[in-house]
Amino acid sequence: MSTYLLAIDQGTSSSRAILFNAKAEAVSSHQVDLKTSFPQDGWVEQDPEEMWEMTLRCCQEALRKASVKAKDVAAIGISNQRETTLIWDKKTGKALYPAIVWQDRRTAAMCKQLSQQPIASTIQTKTGLLLDPYFSATKIAWILDHVPEARARAERGELAFGTVDTFLLWRFTKGQAHITDATNASRTLLFNLEAQQWDDEILSALKIPKSILPQIYDSAADFGVTHADFFGAEIPISAMVGDQQAAAIGQACFEPGMVKVTYGTGCFVLLNTGTQIVHSQNRLLTTMAYRLQNKPVYCLEGSIFSAGTTVKWLRDNMHIIETAAETESLASSVENTGGVYLVPAFTGLGAPYWDPDARGAILGITRHTQRAHIARAALEAVCFQTRDLMTCMLNDGVQPWSTLRADGGMAVNNWLLQFLSDILHVKVQRPASVESSALGAIFLAGLQVGIYQSLEQISSLWQAEKSFSPQREVNECTGYYQGWLKAVKRIVT
Repeated sequence: MSTYLLAIDQGTSSSRAILFNAKAEAVSSHQVDLKTSFPQDGWVEQDPEEMWEMTLRCCQEALRKASVKAKDVAAIGISNQRETTLIWDKKTGKALYPAIVWQDRRTAAMCKQLSQQPIASTIQTKTGLLLDPYFSATKIAWILDHVPEARARAERGELAFGTVDTFLLWRFTKGQAHITDATNASRTLLFNLEAQQWDDEILSALKIPKSILPQIYDSAADFGVTHADFFGAEIPISAMVGDQQAAAIGQACFEPGMVKVTYGTGCFVLLNTGTQIVHSQNRLLTTMAYRLQNKPVYCLEGSIFSAGTTVKWLRDNMHIIETAAETESLASSVENTGGVYLVPAFTGLGAPYWDPDARGAILGITRHTQRAHIARAALEAVCFQTRDLMTCMLNDGVQPWSTLRADGGMAVNNWLLQFLSDILHVKVQRPASVESSALGAIFLAGLQVGIYQSLEQISSLWQAEKSFSPQREVNECTGYYQGWLKAVKRIVT
């Protein structure tokens, strides 16, 4: 029996593939950074062809490095950046327009207009989401309205919409499968959480033809097989899941009340609420955690747009650091930020503010301010924003938690996780593998093809690499956080 599992982790910053064995141990990997363009203020785009070609190359290289043949791979699991929107020609597979990335804010005016209409409350109740440019629906409408002939072609059934998972599946199967999973569907603003299907009322209000939408499957399912041309033999694609839900699965957050935070390009906190749909009163999102055997599991989610992006900005735009890892030593080199607060609202603020027009600021600068203060303020901002989200979750009436599981690229930073533990006053665990999204994808794929028998078995594979416990006084941390709230008030429009 084939015992390898191949994870595709298609993120905002990079495409990567990681080959795992049945013990969920990484055998080989390959990663390629992706280019992102910013044609106008608040616009964020990526090249669909580059996304596809780099994903394919990463898969081929991961297999080559391990000298593993396609026949030895039991299944592929896809984890992907969510909400990012593509529309393509069903005959050629070519996208009509660049991928509009989840961070893109071009439809802010459209969302504002819709928010004044009765459909706004219907959308929030049915989808669990807020009317915001973050989600796919208004991006779809924008493409249909701004690309010549797009709407007419969509009405004629010539076009297909998909988030990144669906686009990659279409390419891997050479157009044989137009499918998404419930987690990705739940990020479009078009998915009815209760009914577990596309919502006709919302589609009508947003003037989106249902014919362009993919079928919705469980997160672990038979999605199709890769065409033999790509790897020399077919490989089943047995899981597709949005990257943040994949990370929660990779962190084995299967029980209600378990919570994880992922620090990648953005920051995302997911709290498992089990079979209960918890409608947030504090501007958090109610969304899918996963769906298996047609049984939905829900979660509360808080989304922050800029986490790793902030460090990247320090490095690439401001040249305050040369490498991301440098932030740890810089933050440790000063006792505090000297009163400096960095609010990284590069493309607006996410939860709980949901202000697409807010823009970033560095506050409290004096002649004493050094680059170490700014680097530390950037890391602190990530932790303060996480506390914003966790406070909202508590205010929504969920049971308090004692442990937070943290992953993503920034989670390798010990200073960050210690400050996070202090500012939240909870234990923070870092897993043995911070590649939780990739792990989640292969856990589901392995479950589908019988390598894993149950979620309990998957949970037993999870291990903590390091734990962080609160060390600072609560009053000291409260003071820091109050300063953050004042700083945010200065930029919220």
